[in-house]
Amino acid sequence: MVRPVARTPSGLFPAGPPHRPTYREPHPVTGGGVAAGGGTAAAWLLLFGLLGTDVASYAWWTVVAGLLAWSSALVLVRHGDRGVATGVAIVTAGGWSIAAAVLAVRWAGSGDWPLW
Repeated sequence: MVRPVARTPSGLFPAGPPHRPTYREPHPVTGGGVAAGGGTAAAWLLLFGLLGTDVASYAWWTVVAGLLAWSSALVLVRHGDRGVATGVAIVTAGGWSIAAAVLAVRWAGSGDWPLW
């Protein structure tokens, strides 16, 4: 009597539960979380930027606000929602880029470094 050769299933039709456990992330990154973090960071940088009375103070306030925002993003990455942390980090980097562009334009126009 000839026995048929056992074939490995293709996986198209599962034959049972998976052999290894499936882990689910408790806080998956979602578009809403990224948008919420980005909106919050934009408002945060705007409020701190409005404290500046000239280009130099605007730049320093933006740097301080960005450092505080990134420290909160680091905490969120470790203990909270990574999507919100991503939005905070992206918008903070954009805010720092805007501040750097403002400084560069002022420096190019006056020939004097505006921060000190």
